[in-house]
Amino acid sequence: MDMRQIMKQAQQMQQRMAALQEELAGREITATVAGGQVSVVMNGRHEVKRIEIQPSAVDPQDVEFLQDLVASAVNEAIRQVDAMSEKEMGAVTGGLELPGFPPAGLGR
Repeated sequence: MDMRQIMKQAQQMQQRMAALQEELAGREITATVAGGQVSVVMNGRHEVKRIEIQPSAVDPQDVEFLQDLVASAVNEAIRQVDAMSEKEMGAVTGGLELPGFPPAGLGR
């Protein structure tokens, strides 16, 4: 294969990856913990868009429990976004590890 062809394919892959990153940024996932007591909606850029807390999860005598639920929901949302990104990017790169992108399995 000639070098120009390799460079052209690399450029096309880079364009597909940039478009996919933009598409993923617009996607939202919802992570729910404790049987739906706390939900976090996060986009593909790891930005928290919404946190929903059921009134039954609010106990003024046990604020620490609610804090733990929120942290757990945020962490689950991050895991789901990372898994979505890794799966979609892997489809574009064919499993190649590319400079500037995390190796498979490392998340963000």
